[in-house]
Amino acid sequence: MSFYGVTDLWTYVVGAFGIILLPGPNSLFVLSVATARGVKAGFQGALGVFLGDTVLLVLVALGAAGLLRTTPALFMVVKYAGAAYLGWVGVQLLLAALQKWRGADDSAGSTVPVVPAHLAKPFQRALLVSLLNPKAILFLLSFFVQFIDPNYATPAVPFLILSAIVMGFSAVYLSVLIVMGARLADGFRERGKLSAILSSAVGAVFVWFGVKLATASLS
Repeated sequence: MSFYGVTDLWTYVVGAFGIILLPGPNSLFVLSVATARGVKAGFQGALGVFLGDTVLLVLVALGAAGLLRTTPALFMVVKYAGAAYLGWVGVQLLLAALQKWRGADDSAGSTVPVVPAHLAKPFQRALLVSLLNPKAILFLLSFFVQFIDPNYATPAVPFLILSAIVMGFSAVYLSVLIVMGARLADGFRERGKLSAILSSAVGAVFVWFGVKLATASLS
């Protein structure tokens, strides 16, 4: 039995909620933007994430999951491009953290925030991070499609229901992170070395995401 083409709806709801709460490139990037540049820039990043996720959902609806499974070469291109970009973002965060650490004492009395280059265009950067997000890709290919009844007369309906649920969870979660990041920003401005340590940790996680994607498989 299915709910408008969705099989086992509540299992999906619980699973999607848990997956959204797991740290991933999207949430960490938006949190970094909000911490460094404030609420407005944080929501610009969140909009980039929403657009990227929407594109991925549309691609899955058009059959991208099956295409990637039956075309190993295409999957290799996607995963290595994503791994390279996530690794690059991680390295930029590590370099920015090193600069913060070195300049923590000199900038203690400064009131003019310096915007790292990788956070200068939050919407565009977040869009790329979202499109190449291993967590989102594997979620859509391995989890999302399991809850769609292949025999349902109107396939678009279950896609819309499942998409609305996961996007709703994502919107609430990212909004909470943005507010938290903006609150943390004031403290970080007075604690440059603490900010550098946290930025380096986020950078290391992004590098790890890149490695994880590079070694991912669809099996």
